[in-house]
Amino acid sequence: MSQQRIALVTGANRGLGFEISRQLGSLGIKVYMGSRDELKGLDAARRIQEEGHDALFIQLDVNDHASIDKAVEHIYDQHKRLDILVNNAGIFLDKTVPGLKVGLDTIRETMETNAYAPLLLSQAVIPIMRISGYGRIVNMSSGLGQLSEMGGGFTAYRISKTALNTITRVLTAETAGTNILINTMDPGWVHTDMGGKEAPRTPEEGAATAVWLATLPDDGPRGKFFRDNRPIPW
Repeated sequence: MSQQRIALVTGANRGLGFEISRQLGSLGIKVYMGSRDELKGLDAARRIQEEGHDALFIQLDVNDHASIDKAVEHIYDQHKRLDILVNNAGIFLDKTVPGLKVGLDTIRETMETNAYAPLLLSQAVIPIMRISGYGRIVNMSSGLGQLSEMGGGFTAYRISKTALNTITRVLTAETAGTNILINTMDPGWVHTDMGGKEAPRTPEEGAATAVWLATLPDDGPRGKFFRDNRPIPW
């Protein structure tokens, strides 16, 4: 790598986003850690900086189109490129609500964060990646979004992650012939605030596939769904 890569990780002040940022930083990548909460974001970036890595907080509300544009424009103004986007920010509002009772407001709010925001961020960064001739986009999906293993419950979350998988496929087709590799991944059931204390996987384990996809070689896979660095059914 002839120059330091520049990455943007959303939802980076805690959990998987924090760990992805930490691991990318350990590889010498300059990481912008997107967070809506300034104090939490600054604290998270400071913790990674104390490990000797190049991490910076950037204000980012993924549900605010203007906030997305402002963050991406700031990074581009500073570096004239943005090499890596990890769409990690997500919410899970209907863990205990059956599909027959889930409200449309819950579905709309979940879709805004888990599907619409990654699409808007990708729309903002792909033109920059086209200019530089390099890009890696990682969409944080879930096994709960797999149509091949779809079950009951978690309706809003499942719909949002299935939609995110669709976004991955559509944008992959529209970036064919470029060095922009877009993939989706399932981190598994991870011990985070979202996953809960009973989750068997550590954040380090959950983040590993995201970091691998964010640093793929030019001949790496595109438009695929991965778990533990292996392709899985849609």
